[in-house]
Amino acid sequence: MKEIGEIDKFKARLVAKGYTQEEGIDYREIFAPVARLETIRTVVALAATRRWTIYQLDIKSAFLHGAINEDVYIEQPPGYVVQRREHQVYKLKKALYGLKQAPRAWYIKLESYLAVNKFLKCPHEHTLFVKKEGGKILIVCVYFKSLKL
Repeated sequence: MKEIGEIDKFKARLVAKGYTQEEGIDYREIFAPVARLETIRTVVALAATRRWTIYQLDIKSAFLHGAINEDVYIEQPPGYVVQRREHQVYKLKKALYGLKQAPRAWYIKLESYLAVNKFLKCPHEHTLFVKKEGGKILIVCVYFKSLKL
């Protein structure tokens, strides 16, 4: 909205009705690892004692960037139904908000990106990645925003 009350942009977000998905029919594997609270506290304590800089990043559109490895179809959204094709559906190429596979798809994409960029994955905490280069260290820990410290 503009200051004078006029609409600046129209925005819409297509959201999947993930609550209607059934295991074994609509999806198989949906588990996506998230850092344990103890891991995050340990990383923060280590950074504080060594006076390291900490950066926090919130990726608001993260779940829209994961590729899905199975066929997922959705109904045409209300208001965007194509005339004379009302019973046709859309086949998704990428994950959508609400889709049960979205967190896992995003994690797999992030994990592969970090591996290509020579980050080492901790064998005990699957959301902790470390890269050492030239006497410097970069630690990446994946967690959900709703996590309370």
